[in-house]
Amino acid sequence: MSAPTGPAVGGTGDITVRRCTVTVVRRGGWSWGPDPRGLVRQVIDALPELLADHFAERLAGDGPDVEITEPLTVTVRQGRPGGSGRPAGGGPPVEVHFAPVPVVELPAEAPGADAASLQDAFAESFVESFAESFAAEPEPWTVPGAAVLFAELAERGELDALLALLPDETLRTYLLALLGADDPAAARLLAELVGRALAAGPAPAEALPERLRAAVAGLDAADLPRALAGFLASADREEAVRLARPPAGPYDGAGGVGRADRAAGERPRAAEDTGGARATGEVRVRSALPFLLAGPLARIGYLDAIGPALAGIELAEEKPLFAAALAYKVLGVTARGWRRADGDAEAAAAFAGLGPPVPDERLADFARRVRPALPVLDGVLALSVGRGHDPADPLLITGTTHVDGGLFLVDAQGMFPVAWAAEAAGLLPHWQTCGRPPVLLCDGPLPPGTLRELASAGVPFLTGVRPLRGDPVVRLPWRTPLWAAAGTAPDTRLAAELPDHAERLADLVTTLVTERRAVPLAGDGGLERTVTLAAGLGLATIAWTLWRDRETPDPTAALIRFADLEATVRYEPGAVRVRVPRGRRHADLLAGGLLADVPDVVWLGGRTLTFSAG
Repeated sequence: MSAPTGPAVGGTGDITVRRCTVTVVRRGGWSWGPDPRGLVRQVIDALPELLADHFAERLAGDGPDVEITEPLTVTVRQGRPGGSGRPAGGGPPVEVHFAPVPVVELPAEAPGADAASLQDAFAESFVESFAESFAAEPEPWTVPGAAVLFAELAERGELDALLALLPDETLRTYLLALLGADDPAAARLLAELVGRALAAGPAPAEALPERLRAAVAGLDAADLPRALAGFLASADREEAVRLARPPAGPYDGAGGVGRADRAAGERPRAAEDTGGARATGEVRVRSALPFLLAGPLARIGYLDAIGPALAGIELAEEKPLFAAALAYKVLGVTARGWRRADGDAEAAAAFAGLGPPVPDERLADFARRVRPALPVLDGVLALSVGRGHDPADPLLITGTTHVDGGLFLVDAQGMFPVAWAAEAAGLLPHWQTCGRPPVLLCDGPLPPGTLRELASAGVPFLTGVRPLRGDPVVRLPWRTPLWAAAGTAPDTRLAAELPDHAERLADLVTTLVTERRAVPLAGDGGLERTVTLAAGLGLATIAWTLWRDRETPDPTAALIRFADLEATVRYEPGAVRVRVPRGRRHADLLAGGLLADVPDVVWLGGRTLTFSAG
């Protein structure tokens, strides 16, 4: 650090730092540690104290104004040339420029203003000002389009599996979004729609245009995408768009604008005021738990899918509303099904990057318009859980009367949510993706015909739910009433584990479905189910990461143990920083890798979510 220029001790002039150089020396090895960027932050945090120590004697007089008037430049050079992973010569140096730090007023007449107190005041003010000056101006960030998501799924070999899970309405919606932006992906979606029409029989097939029927005549499912890509390349825009119209009889080549055409031409109305986006500032929240979900969801690609999925239905600007709904799933209980505590509203808004409150009416309207995108997000989550499932471990199914009812499918080991469906047929693709494991049906209101549908599909199941007359099941000689699918060899080990699994699943349903409502004013349960799956997966990942070696991991336990972990959230142009108290919980999260940076968080405008202790 070069010698400063300024007045003698006791003077009243300025102190100007003309040059400041900080050198970090690494001794032994070649690595900068697991978090090199964290090392930079540590150096920055230490610099104010070093400067204050250096100027302590000069500040012991009448308390002059302290100002760094000249721009500060930090030159970063790569390590020793020729090291591991480095090019010979070490690479060119990189310069980082900082603006001058604003003036810090130190009152000379303050009683007891000795060198130590002045040094503390200087250091405290310098920390804030220097940290703000260190933040580089972020580059403009835009939400990726739907074509990006489908291209990534195709590259991973998961596009066909996802398309098979999507309802026709969603396929048509994204077909319109992809036309002209990614015609190969559009052809894959069109192939799924055409394949379903052909498999359904002559009547649905007649709804296809004659030229398209001729193009796909005699082709099997594997050849459809290639043939349809050629069809889209030769079709005009109007003809291609009409293919997305829901079939309502024979194809009318000169037909007017259909429902899908009108939907394609509609523009979403401008988002109403939700408190304003937070660009800078700081807020204290009563629970950091919503922020802890971001890392687990980012690891499976779920966070990356939110922006493109919303962009495909022209709702990208309302992505913070999705985040607010997700946050409510892990905050406080909603009294009477709709009333929230003030602290919960503040925490949900902070997680979404908005000013409180986020009106429930806006969430309900968003839930109505986001419906076509929800199966895409649910499919991304289900495929991720299916990839990691061991076929030797059972899946759990329970029924519920909440959020439009239906069946809830969960991975028994860790209680990872898989899917939600109105009836058993909707869960069969997920069961197949998981490797056709045994299934335990737990207590809950099952839709009529559930046992028959599972048995006819060859699902080996056990259940303590009393069957209906005609259900193809056999009674097992067990200490409690228990039934198995007819023609299957029941596993007595699973019979012994069924009560424990059923109890944990019932707790999970009570905690996430019954007690906590994300969008209590919504007309249907689509968004409620989607954020329940996402929140459940995040909690299950936290529990599995932290406790699987010493206890049965349970997402409900994760919610209970971290619900009151307070945090200070600071918003900066390039990052959102979450500071949680030091202690056992912070140490466990840090050791488990659950406090790693989460880059490009879509509802935060592409900013990085970071965690620290304090």
